[in-house]
Amino acid sequence: MSVTVEIDPGSGFCFGVVTAIRKAEEVLDKEGRLYCLGDIVHNSAEVERLRQRGLITITHADLEHLHDVKVLLRAHGEPPSTYELARRNNIEIIDATCPVVLRLQSRIKQTYDNAGSDTQIIIYGKHGHAEVNGLVGQTESKAIVAEDISGLDTIDFRQPIALYSQTTKSPEGFSHMIAEIERRKAPDIRFDHYDTICRQVSGRADALRRFAAAHDVVLFVSGAKSSNGRVLYSECLGVNPRTHLIAGPDAIEASWLDGAASIGICGATSTPSWLMEEVRQRALSLITPD
Repeated sequence: MSVTVEIDPGSGFCFGVVTAIRKAEEVLDKEGRLYCLGDIVHNSAEVERLRQRGLITITHADLEHLHDVKVLLRAHGEPPSTYELARRNNIEIIDATCPVVLRLQSRIKQTYDNAGSDTQIIIYGKHGHAEVNGLVGQTESKAIVAEDISGLDTIDFRQPIALYSQTTKSPEGFSHMIAEIERRKAPDIRFDHYDTICRQVSGRADALRRFAAAHDVVLFVSGAKSSNGRVLYSECLGVNPRTHLIAGPDAIEASWLDGAASIGICGATSTPSWLMEEVRQRALSLITPD
């Protein structure tokens, strides 16, 4: 039996990640060293590849002690306090914040600056996520982060509400948040909601479901830190129970491939194409002809 092993052509880095890595490589090509505030992408294999080229990942605590260097801000974005610290320490910022995230930051700041003091800004997103931290920073840390409907319990439904979303959350989840707020708020209370989900990311869900359904086995490649990866993996698993989440080729178990005539390989917006190709080669090596 011949077995086909196909990489999903729509998987891999999104525009924001591509831009961040390109900017990093441009500096590394010229100078051989560059600091990056946090992992440039939520994929340990890609982080290691760039580390070997001279990219040094630092924390916010590290940033406080750096002076007169270049620091890259990744696609997730940063709060205003990071830019202020860089200015004080004479740090040159290489800003790779995704344009979609920048627009969202600007909209949240505008709402915060112009809305009444009683307006509650709610961000549908993951607590502690780098992008969410940057969004909350636009409100002097006053925005409320809600990961799901249970996170709405801290809201005063007798006061005006403005709801935004982290760019990589699911449209379905956002719709559920809107419906729950509409259900619970007082009838005369203003409620504004803004769909700020990146369609380049959310649009992949439909395509991935079709891809997963078209194969006997799916190998979904994603780093453990990728929120987007967990969401898209769940979409694949929902249509194909033989979907396996792996970080790289060494995680593949030969038994997963038993009896499969077609194997699909796909990944998150933080998954490099070279890693998916390594997974493909590993899968091919495990296939035993009849």
